[in-house]
Amino acid sequence: MILSLGHLAGMQAQTLSECVAAAEHNYPLIRQYDLIGQTTHLTLSNLSKEWLPQVQAYAQATLQSDVTAWPDQMQTMMQQMGISLEGLHKDQYRVGIDVSQTVFDGGAISGKRQVAQRQGDVQAAQTEVTLYQVRRRVIDMYYGLLLLDEQLRLKQDLQQLLAASEKKLAAMQQRGTAAQSDHLAMKAERLGADQQLADLQARRQSLARMLGIFCGLKVSQVQKPAGEAAALSQPQVSRRPELKAIDAQLRLADAQERLLDAALMPRLSIFAQGFYGYPGYNLFEDMMHHKWSWNGMIGARLTWNIGALYTRKNDKLRLQAQRSLYDVQRDVFLFNNGLEQQQQREDMERYRQLMEADGQIIDLRTQVRKAAESKLAHGIIDVNDLVREISSENAARVQRSVHELEMLRQISEWQYTTNEQ
Repeated sequence: MILSLGHLAGMQAQTLSECVAAAEHNYPLIRQYDLIGQTTHLTLSNLSKEWLPQVQAYAQATLQSDVTAWPDQMQTMMQQMGISLEGLHKDQYRVGIDVSQTVFDGGAISGKRQVAQRQGDVQAAQTEVTLYQVRRRVIDMYYGLLLLDEQLRLKQDLQQLLAASEKKLAAMQQRGTAAQSDHLAMKAERLGADQQLADLQARRQSLARMLGIFCGLKVSQVQKPAGEAAALSQPQVSRRPELKAIDAQLRLADAQERLLDAALMPRLSIFAQGFYGYPGYNLFEDMMHHKWSWNGMIGARLTWNIGALYTRKNDKLRLQAQRSLYDVQRDVFLFNNGLEQQQQREDMERYRQLMEADGQIIDLRTQVRKAAESKLAHGIIDVNDLVREISSENAARVQRSVHELEMLRQISEWQYTTNEQ
């Protein structure tokens, strides 16, 4: 159950699903989803720009040890004709710009985009795994709060029962049918119950505050989950975020392997170069006249880097080893998940059987306690016997509440294990 933040902010979390949804939205890691999305989007955008023309501007000045020159015979001949040939100067200058446009890259840019997208998916899946584990922490605190509520309710019932018995003993003392020590003993039991009640209230307040901080809400009353049908439904283990994270890792490995294939493909591009400087492309002219000139060329370039062949085999084996590792992780998760489900099924069956006997035990304890009250009124037993029976009845009721909440907890744990929430 996913609720919007605006909706959650104006309500009090009462059900387990509401607490889980609030905790997931309040957990600081939730902000990582947006950051991962932004990072992936920017990376993909940058990779898409590799299809744009690549422009490089440059300026250089060089001093060379030697330059292209006229042959000595030609210089002698030209000098005899009265023509002076300077030749190229050793100091040369150039200011220019290169423009290159990729036409075919063998799928390299597309492969990089797929790898970047898969890497973002892996990060998001790993974040989802962490957020999913938040549910178990909420379940622990939620059922701890429910158990304290049940203990408080039963302790209040015990308190009322002891107060009623104390009142009866006070009346019996006034009539002379009960000793003062009996009245004081019952009063001491009632005060002890008051003390335990105050302790339970403090513990509940602390746990409710902790759950509220975790969920980002004010938690007042929590509702006991109803029904056991959910525990019998078909499990959806394949939807567990841990398995989704493994699938994302496998898809990343596939994208990386396709990128290896693209690295072996030739690249075709067209280019244009232009510069202003000395010397230019017309060397004969520049050897006769020392002046700067405009120069340019356009063309096509085919390149094929076979260096990727050197590591291709090892890269393929590395990716295959990674896939095998992810398959092992999947098998380990499914194995442990299956054991956990089996244990939860056995625990649910055990609590069902215990709850069947709890009702009978409580009925018997109630009858014994009422009989003890009658016996005390007739002086057959003392107050300690009655206190013991009252405590036994209360313990039986507490035990039934514990079994019921543990049963409901196992259902919630089952839903967590099989991802049915």
